[in-house]
Amino acid sequence: MKTVIERRKLIYGTVSFLLLLITVSALAQDGNAGINEANTKVRSYFAAGVNLMYAVGAIVGLIGAVKVYQKWNSGDHDTGKVAAAWFGSCVFLVIVATVIRSFFGV
Repeated sequence: MKTVIERRKLIYGTVSFLLLLITVSALAQDGNAGINEANTKVRSYFAAGVNLMYAVGAIVGLIGAVKVYQKWNSGDHDTGKVAAAWFGSCVFLVIVATVIRSFFGV
């Protein structure tokens, strides 16, 4: 048979555990709110990211055009290859931005 002190310890421990369980369940938050907030923030930054991608593409395109022009004026034989690579990279940047926008539904 248990002594009075052991019974009190058991009762106090059980009550403490139940209070802790009630407190934790009352303070628990739903994870959907955080996920929805992150989704909203990412979608709001997406338009700025696409515009940044277009700006970087424009700068790279200008640099590539100058490079092709210099090769063309110097009479290099690989001017066509450099021009194709330059044009392909510009088209790639535009297509990537469009595909990402349509894929994610932004």
